[in-house]
Formats: sequence, structure tokens, C-alpha cells
Amino acid sequence: MNRTDRLYALVEELRACAPRRVTARELAARYEVSVRTIERDICALQQAGVPIFADVGRGGGYTLDRSRTLPPLNFTPAEAVAVAITLSRSGGSPYSRSARTALHKIVAAMSAADSASARELAERVRFVTPPGAFDQRAASVPAVLEEAMSARRVVRIGYVDADGVETERDVEPVAFTAVSTRWYLIGWCRLRGGARVFRTDRVRRAALLDEPAPERGFDEMKSAPPDYVVRPLEFV
Repeated sequence: MNRTDRLYALVEELRACAPRRVTARELAARYEVSVRTIERDICALQQAGVPIFADVGRGGGYTLDRSRTLPPLNFTPAEAVAVAITLSRSGGSPYSRSARTALHKIVAAMSAADSASARELAERVRFVTPPGAFDQRAASVPAVLEEAMSARRVVRIGYVDADGVETERDVEPVAFTAVSTRWYLIGWCRLRGGARVFRTDRVRRAALLDEPAPERGFDEMKSAPPDYVVRPLEFV
């Protein structure tokens, strides 16, 4: 059994046994690997966001929170690859880090056969990146901006404008928006006393403040030119 199949099997084994705890020694014997290998595999799954909990000492072991996991998904290999393509192009967008963990969870929840087929199909997809585009893709939205949006808290940013002038601003986050491949933070800027749009790749630093952000509607921001069409993210 290769490591990919073993990781999937471990998730299914723990899901089937839950809430009973399974020791690393039991899992090692079942999959004919060392205890250390099982520990590394469990650590990899935890880092990918799989809710596996560990108890140490006598009677301890690993268990999985079934309420926070999915049974095997009926994703076809092509559907899984389509999701992977979309998520792979999320670099620089809000929640791009979460996109990677989401993909890990999808693959881990698929059947072993479909997961293997999806990986084989993914090997036949290639991206060609023009010179100079790598830096733009690598530029990511600071995680603190994502947290500020989710928690509805004021964020203090160091922002460089189009003229290269850096200012420090306290911003009440309202929404993220995209124009072509660029992402922007829309918020109420306390320095300017009004709505402003900040290019996320120009945010040099960010710190989350303890103060909750007042409720402000997106329409209040008037962020787009009048001839532009603004549409929300389609969740389903």
C-alpha cells in the first residue's frame, strides 16, 4: 500500500472505530509499517485539517470526530480535478490557504480508487506561467486580513499607495472584491474618514485589533464604477 492509499485508509479506519480510540501500535500492525510511520501519517492528516485527536498514556490513542468529517464523497475524478484546478488558481486571493486544506479534505474523503484516478488525471494538466508572473501568484493576502473579515474586527495595516507612499491606517473590513486577477479589501478607512479600496498585494503588514468593526453595508462603500456589474460569490 502506498502512502496516499494508507492516509485514506487511516481516515476511514478511525471514522469506523470512533469514538473508540485506536493506538499507533494497532494501526502499525494493521498496515504493516512502523509506529513512527503511523505517527508521521497522523501528523500529516492533522496538518491537512482532518479532526484527529490524540490521547497519551495508558488507554490512549487516536480518535476522529465523526461530526466534523464527511463520508466517502461521490466526486468523479473529473469533478475532483476541476475543483483542484479552481483552487490552484486561488493564489493571492482571500482564503487561499484554506483552499489548500479544503482540497486535502476532499481527496481524503474520496474512495481510494477514485482518488487514484483523480491523481492520474491531474498529472495530465499543466500550467504555463509567463516570466514575471510568479511573483504575482506568490503574493498572498495576509492571513490577518482573512481573520479580520471573518471575526469582523478592526485591522491596522501598513499600506503602500500607487505613488509608493506608505501610511498606517485602521480599517473596518467590509468585503473582498476582485477585478480580473487582482484582489482588493474594501473597508472604512479611519485615517481618511471614508470608504476606501486597498489592493491586497500593497498591504505590507497587518495587525488585528481587539475592537469589533461596526456593521457597514457593502452598498455603503460604493466601490465599483457605475458601469461595472458587481455580483456576489455563488456558494452553491
